[in-house]
Amino acid sequence: MLSGADTPAEPRRRAARGWTVAGAAVAVAAAVTAGVLAAGGGRGATHPATATAPDGLRHTAVDVSTSTCGRGWGAAQRPRAGTQAFDLHNSAANATEVYLKDPATGRLYAEIEGLAPGATRSMVVDLGSGRYAFECQQEDTDAVTGPTVTVPGKVPQGPSSLPVTVHDLIPPTLDYQRWIKARMAELSTDTAALTSDIDHGDLAAARRDWLTGHLVYERMGAAYDTFGDADGVINGTTAIGQNPSADPDFTGFHRIEYGLWHGASAASLRGQAATLDKAVKALTSQWATQQMDPANMGLRAHEIIENAEQFELTARTDYGSGTNLATASANIDGTREILAELRPLLAARDSGLAQLDASLDRAQTYLASLDHDGRWTPVAGLTRAQREQVDADFGDLLERLAPVAAIFDVRRTV
Repeated sequence: MLSGADTPAEPRRRAARGWTVAGAAVAVAAAVTAGVLAAGGGRGATHPATATAPDGLRHTAVDVSTSTCGRGWGAAQRPRAGTQAFDLHNSAANATEVYLKDPATGRLYAEIEGLAPGATRSMVVDLGSGRYAFECQQEDTDAVTGPTVTVPGKVPQGPSSLPVTVHDLIPPTLDYQRWIKARMAELSTDTAALTSDIDHGDLAAARRDWLTGHLVYERMGAAYDTFGDADGVINGTTAIGQNPSADPDFTGFHRIEYGLWHGASAASLRGQAATLDKAVKALTSQWATQQMDPANMGLRAHEIIENAEQFELTARTDYGSGTNLATASANIDGTREILAELRPLLAARDSGLAQLDASLDRAQTYLASLDHDGRWTPVAGLTRAQREQVDADFGDLLERLAPVAAIFDVRRTV
């Protein structure tokens, strides 16, 4: 959200795997709203085998240990369509993951992760007419599929998604790595131009070439984690309240930005420009030996926009240029590229893909209206109406990208 409120006084951290712990839960919850998969509810007491509970839903008690997977739901319970809850009980000695699927196609309708031994948790799902089965998975054991249950009638089936495996994600990840390699070549050219500008004392050209190079880097958001420590050298930030010029570890694009827009001399910036150019060239030469984790691709699409909201739309990373909105637009470019690589897999799994595309277009078109021949409106210069529009656009984007993270949460299929 656009605001002047302080964020935690920590240097910027990008693409950290730590987002997954909290963020995956957000993604799955949002997926429910968007109609991709139903996730499990909270823990609670069991209900009779089939009964109407105080929540108004029909509850069916089902055992989901591998030896009794799906026991408790069958013809005797008179299955029917509609929104209902399955109270899943794990009577096994190990934690279990449970999926409700179409046994013929493998499409998933609902899931519960990490159901502890002896625990019961409700899985709420909207069932249509068709054939269903529970699948129970424990570590170090083969997946077990329970009995097939037929829900009669002609009620349209609820939302579902085909599971994605790591094998599915390897080709788009390799394609994305090749795309990053091409962007690195651009970036290397841009940092060389920036270094030359500063070496020759042409600070006007340096400010222009700084933005060009910085936006190229900001489009590569899904690879930051793979860049490792180089990301901090190339695009690090300082803690809130710290004097940027007094931080000896502050290097890269933002350190040069601070100097270019705070009256620093060309001579004082030559060392920083050389450090940036050297780091970019080293990263470029090493990239061929790096491997991105395919399982993170869907998560990164959401995370790039989340980072843009946290760091760019708050001007947290404005060191004088006032170009945060240009960076936010470059971040959208980065998310678009990931989605382009994933689209063949996503098209059959996300019914909201057209709406996501429209949301990307809407957000980026509005940001473009704030670019006045290369002079971007700074965050602090936005009117209230403009701030509200940008906030709304990015909020909508995050909501529509959450199902992508959930869909590409890699699941076992055997």
